[in-house]
Amino acid sequence: MKKNIHPEYGFVLYRCPATGTEILSRSTKLDGQKTTHEGMEVPVVTMEVCSDNHPFYTGKAGLLDTAGRVDAFNRRFARHHAKKS
Repeated sequence: MKKNIHPEYGFVLYRCPATGTEILSRSTKLDGQKTTHEGMEVPVVTMEVCSDNHPFYTGKAGLLDTAGRVDAFNRRFARHHAKKS
């Protein structure tokens, strides 16, 4: 690896204030607010959505009406195709 071209890489605490979830990971985002976690002073990155409150993971995701979307597309395409013919 070339020297002095890569950003610093260290521990970061990802925090979801909606659920209180905290995940210790590594990142290049080392600036901003810092906190002490497990004896280490680490930067904090706030997340709006995590797996604890995301609709897909909680099972509250709505089903897409793909058949209705396909029918709407076919109707639009049929009008467009009729104009060219």
